[in-house]
Amino acid sequence: MDMLKGLALAFFASCFSCYLISVPSLASSDEFHQCLISEKIPSELVYTQSSSNFTDVLISSIKNPKFFTNDTVRPVCIVTPTDASHVQAAVHCGRKLGVRLRVRSGGHDYEGLSYRSACPYEVFAVVDLTNLRAVSVNQSESTAWVGSGATIGELYYAIAKNNSQVAFPAGECPTIGVGGHFSGGGVGIIMRKHGLSIDKVVDAKLVNANGDLLDRPGMGEDLFWAIRSGGGGSFGIVLSWKVQLVQVPPTVTVFSIGKTLDQGAIDILTKWQDVGPSLPSDLNLKVKVQGQEALFMALYLGTCSSLVSTMGEQLPELNMTSADCRPMTWLKSAALSFTDMSSTGTVEDALLSRAPIMSIFTKGKSDYVRTAISRDAWKSIFSWFAMNGSGLIMLEPHGGFMDTVPAAATPYPHRNGVLYIIQYIVFWQGDGGAPATTWLAKFYDFMGNHVSKNPRQAYVNFRDLDIGQNPAVVDGNVSTFESGKAWGERYFMSNYQRLTSVKAAVDPTDYFRNEQSIPPLLLGSK
Repeated sequence: MDMLKGLALAFFASCFSCYLISVPSLASSDEFHQCLISEKIPSELVYTQSSSNFTDVLISSIKNPKFFTNDTVRPVCIVTPTDASHVQAAVHCGRKLGVRLRVRSGGHDYEGLSYRSACPYEVFAVVDLTNLRAVSVNQSESTAWVGSGATIGELYYAIAKNNSQVAFPAGECPTIGVGGHFSGGGVGIIMRKHGLSIDKVVDAKLVNANGDLLDRPGMGEDLFWAIRSGGGGSFGIVLSWKVQLVQVPPTVTVFSIGKTLDQGAIDILTKWQDVGPSLPSDLNLKVKVQGQEALFMALYLGTCSSLVSTMGEQLPELNMTSADCRPMTWLKSAALSFTDMSSTGTVEDALLSRAPIMSIFTKGKSDYVRTAISRDAWKSIFSWFAMNGSGLIMLEPHGGFMDTVPAAATPYPHRNGVLYIIQYIVFWQGDGGAPATTWLAKFYDFMGNHVSKNPRQAYVNFRDLDIGQNPAVVDGNVSTFESGKAWGERYFMSNYQRLTSVKAAVDPTDYFRNEQSIPPLLLGSK
């Protein structure tokens, strides 16, 4: 168990069917490279498989070595643009020569779809947006433009390093890339107060399937709607996002309190399911279940005395006192470990590191809970965490601001009525993954009786190919509406159909396509 906890902390501190059948061609790879150079992309920004540092660039932001093996299908080249024109050129060349593009910002994709293919025959290139990571803050507007290649840690640091009262609602693992995070919605620890990341996106710059560079007025409201949580890799390549910043107090308060089974963990957790989503929106109280302990972790946008009073009224069983309070700036709180809110070094070390993770293997899944799980069920759930290969679950409450947003306002539909989201994670090292993945699959099946149903909902940013993939299609054809329903309606519910309609309008030939990309809703395909 200590080893599993160590793996979890290390991971969060840095925190198959083919859908396309085509035959790889050395000629097409060479021609694609030459096309990129002829389009005036500097040669030093293009890495082919024969480049001496191709592998170094490929692994530079990989966060799961599970997808870097001898069997991994790798791109024919990696393009590292420094300008929008380079991305446009990559699209033009790719369309001309039949080379598809996958787009990587932070490399956190749970299934590695931003830099690898599940199909052994696919010819594709990676557009790595690492160089497009500038953050430009407009203090008078309280807005910022942020490049998709930035990490959320870099975004947090840039907006708050000179003003402790400015923040942005996004995730809790600072190495997550902005592009992928925003494309899936952006669940985070201040979402109960300020919503998801995409609730604060007001503009974007995107290169579409024709190679056109568009802003919000140019792309239109339907496409702007789709890119804000419709999942990455479907509608184009978003280069940057304009976001509305939010205000936070100069001092916030955090605490973490662990409770074992003997200390009443089951009773407290059972009650938390109703309390957590109904607390004042300034307070987020999440829970990690690992081993035989529930760890309650809070971020409060206020003072210790007020927090102690609220917790005494709402969840006195936790026995929270002023001794548990840790006051700090919001920026320092953003640098704490996702799994236990411990310090992981200096703010700069925690927020600005871009190191790859090549020793910790992971697999994740997700669920949403709309009806509180019974006390007896929690007793059974805890028994799973005493089994060989057990991982952890993170429970993140919704409610607050999240309840005020209609399900159709953005593609992310899990709003009013959601109590909390569950993230399942297992960790292992080397070839020892069988116990962990077996445990996860069986535990996930067991949990089906206790979570949302019809459909069983999931979060697209915790991508899971187990729930469905686009099936094989022959070149010249496209993925179909029906083939995507298995996973699409679980991620997006009724918004899935609108997403497919937008896809048909902006990319009818399905150029931007992967194992779980949105298919175009073509006439007669439904």
